[in-house]
Amino acid sequence: MSALFLGVVKPALAIDVPSGQAIDLQEVLVEELGGETWLRFRFIAPQIATGPDTIAYDLAAPDMEHLCAAVALPYMTEHALAGQVIVVSLADRPVEFGAADPDATQYFEAFRAQNDTCIWEGL
Repeated sequence: MSALFLGVVKPALAIDVPSGQAIDLQEVLVEELGGETWLRFRFIAPQIATGPDTIAYDLAAPDMEHLCAAVALPYMTEHALAGQVIVVSLADRPVEFGAADPDATQYFEAFRAQNDTCIWEGL
């Protein structure tokens, strides 16, 4: 497994998502896995942390689909990236890729880009 770090990308404005939570793009990684190119769009979403005002998975899932369509697809076009799998992840805090953090809350979804649309793959 090899990953290529493309860089930290911070949007100029907050990213609007269906749940209304605050989202920031942490990084984009390109990885060759099983003969396919995986593009990992890693976002920080502090409101998914455990607590009274938690954005639970059922509310965050539409956010991940939206982030695939509104952020990942345009980013791929802008940076001339091609990939078979797009993984959108949300974490309540920055976590190094591949590192375990039992205190972090993280959600993941996989998509395939088809006709400028994100098709849910499920993980």
